[in-house]
Amino acid sequence: MELLQKTLAQITPIDETAVAAARARLDDLVKPIGSLGRLEAISAQIAGITGQVKNEIKKKGIIVMSADNGIVEEGVAAAPQVVTLIMTGNFMKGVTGVAVLAKEAGADLTVVDIGVNGDTSAFPGVLQKKIANGTANFAKGPAMSREDAVKAMEIGIEVAESLIEQGYDLIGTGEMGIGNTSSSSCILAALGGVEIDIAVGKGAGLTDEAHNYKKSVLKKALELNQPDKDDPIDVVAKVGGFDIAGLTGVFLAAAAHKVPVVVDGFISAAAALVAYRMNPLSRQYMIPSHSSAEPGFLAMMAQIDMEPILNLDMRLGEGSGCPLAFHVVDCALAIMNHMATFAEATVSNETLVDIRE
Repeated sequence: MELLQKTLAQITPIDETAVAAARARLDDLVKPIGSLGRLEAISAQIAGITGQVKNEIKKKGIIVMSADNGIVEEGVAAAPQVVTLIMTGNFMKGVTGVAVLAKEAGADLTVVDIGVNGDTSAFPGVLQKKIANGTANFAKGPAMSREDAVKAMEIGIEVAESLIEQGYDLIGTGEMGIGNTSSSSCILAALGGVEIDIAVGKGAGLTDEAHNYKKSVLKKALELNQPDKDDPIDVVAKVGGFDIAGLTGVFLAAAAHKVPVVVDGFISAAAALVAYRMNPLSRQYMIPSHSSAEPGFLAMMAQIDMEPILNLDMRLGEGSGCPLAFHVVDCALAIMNHMATFAEATVSNETLVDIRE
C-alpha cells in the first residue's frame, strides 16, 4: 500500500502557466484562431504536463496487461479462456492488432502477465508479474482480495515507472483478458451508478440471447458483492480484474511523473475511471484515443468528462487505439513546434476572429 499511497500523493495539477503560454502561441500561429481544434487542445495539454510550450515525443510505449477473469465460468464470454494465454504469446510475435499498429507508430510493446491462467514463461519478453491464475468468479464472491487489488495497482505503477526511467515520454494502455468486458461493465455500474442495460455490451460478439444472459449474471453479481461506490479499491477487488487494476496503476504513475498517458477502449477506460476516482488530478494527464463501439464506453467517458479524439468503429481492445492517437499527438506537437507565427510569416491577423466563439 505504501507505493500506491506515495504515488497518489505525488500527483499535482498540470502547469496552467505553461498551458496559457501554449494557447497564446497557438492563437498567434498563421491560421484562423482555433481552427485546428482538438490538435490545439492536445498541444496545450502536453505543455501543461511538461511545463514547456514546445515538446517532442522521443519514446512511445504501450503497456499491455494480460489477465484472466473468473467470471467466464458463468458463460458470459464468446471466446474460451485459453485465448488470453494464446494472445499473450502472439503479442510478442508482433502479429496482433496492437503489435502491428504500434510498429507503424514507432511504439514499443511491454506485455505483462499479471494474472493469466496458464504459463507464459515460454513467451520471450513477457514480464512475469502473475498474482494468480486469474481472478475468482465474482458471481460467487469477490474477484480478489483488497490486498491483491492494491498489489496489482502497484505492479502497474512499477512497470510504468520502469518505462519512464528508460525515457518513454508517451505511454499507452492496453489489455488482454477474456471476460474483462464483464469486469469493466461492473466497474462502470458500481462507480458511476450506470444501469446494467447501458453498461453491459456484447463484448467480443455475443448473440442477443447470450447478451441478455450476461446482463442478468452481472446484475446478480453486483447485488451479491455490494461494491462500495465511494471506495474504488473495493470496487476493483469485488468486481474488477488484475488487468484493470494494473492499468489503474499505470495511469496513476504517469500522472505522478508528469507523462501523458493514452486511454484505449472500454477496459482501459474502466481503469482510467478507477484512477480518476482515486485522484481526480490524474485525468489531466490522460488523452482519450478512439470511441469504442462497446455501448458503455461513452457512459464511461462521461464519468471522466472526456471525449474521444477518433471514431473508427473499433472494439478490439489490446491498446489498439493508442498507436492511432500517438500519430495525432505527434501532429499536435508538430503544429506548435514548426508552424510560423503571423509575424514570422509576414501575414496580418487584424481581420481574424476567434472561430471558437
